[in-house]
Amino acid sequence: MNNQNRTRIITHMALLIALEIILSRFLSLSTPIAKISFAFIPLAICGILYGPVCAGVVGGLSDIIGVALFPNGIYFPGFTLSAVLSGAIYGFCLKNGNNNYVNLVVAVVINRILISLCLTTFWLTLLTNVSFDVIISARVIQNIVMLPVQIVVIRLLQVKLYLLYRNYQVQ
Repeated sequence: MNNQNRTRIITHMALLIALEIILSRFLSLSTPIAKISFAFIPLAICGILYGPVCAGVVGGLSDIIGVALFPNGIYFPGFTLSAVLSGAIYGFCLKNGNNNYVNLVVAVVINRILISLCLTTFWLTLLTNVSFDVIISARVIQNIVMLPVQIVVIRLLQVKLYLLYRNYQVQ
């Protein structure tokens, strides 16, 4: 990879980090237990374009920078781990040629069930000393609502990015 490509990728990643922070911190509906946002979009875009490592880095850095600049509470590394894993899952499932519908559904279901529903709920139980059963009951609704939303939005992004990439290659 030449320096020009590396610089372009790092610049794109920085823009995606900024977009994720804006979507997560300012354009989301948050309660202490559940959060509805479109912060998954930059992670999915990074996963589609650059793969799991870059998407994981974007997820982790956006969480750390977002907490440092706009804290909603204390920093907890578990949420950063969740963000890194979420980005990496999008990258593994959606990178380049993996733009079929099955890979998309697998990526979203893994992120919604394993990361958001299970792992993030576990982090919340550690932070709040509230029972896992109590927290997960509220979070199930959030994940049921967000599952089809994420599938539709990411699918539209895949199609649009494919068309942009194809047009870029032709010119």
